[in-house]
Amino acid sequence: MCNKPFDGGSRASRSHPPHRRQIKLDNVKKIFEQFATQNPNPQSELQSVNDFTFVIAVLLSAQTTDKAVNKATEKLFKIANTPKEIIKLGIDKLKDYIRSIGLCNNKSKNIIALSEILISQCDSKIPNDRNELKKLPGIGRKSANVISNKLFGTAYIAVDTHVLRLSKRLNFSISSNPKIVEEDLLQVIPTEYHKNASDWLILHGRYTCTARNPSCFTCNIRELCHGYGHKIKPLI
Repeated sequence: MCNKPFDGGSRASRSHPPHRRQIKLDNVKKIFEQFATQNPNPQSELQSVNDFTFVIAVLLSAQTTDKAVNKATEKLFKIANTPKEIIKLGIDKLKDYIRSIGLCNNKSKNIIALSEILISQCDSKIPNDRNELKKLPGIGRKSANVISNKLFGTAYIAVDTHVLRLSKRLNFSISSNPKIVEEDLLQVIPTEYHKNASDWLILHGRYTCTARNPSCFTCNIRELCHGYGHKIKPLI
């Protein structure tokens, strides 16, 4: 069974190329065994001081880098790290702290609205439910997956640009739709690796398998990589 190639499923909503790429599930297991050996306990690089600030950091990280978020929140979280303190700070002062981050106007409105909801409906606590998280302003499926995974240990897989890129290069999924890629990853990646899968893929994409000039010759999974075997450029 482990040698049976995964063909991406048979969803009518997906359009497959004439020759669907395939992957052996035992190769996927070997890839994640390597990740686990190299980094057994991967961590998010977003800095936070409590659950609430982690949610805010995840919200702010949309369409920007963790480094940019950490630079902005280092000062913000020292003076406001609860929903009540964020509301007391006010939207104008909040903007001053996150002005260097893209979409700061919309993100500041979402942070204030999210804080108000947490106070009025959740006793200022982060809900331990992905569907409830998705109802919060500024929190979509990917962000809800990250929050659920890191705060509550759920085995959701968040699909960002790094995960999308690596999923194609490693031949885990042929789709460019994040939700479909997420479904494919849950199928091909062994269950015991689901909890850390996002972090491993994100870190590998951020520091080794970059969009341009990937470090193939220092990569510990290159012999298992479909992209490496096919000169990687067409799979970016």
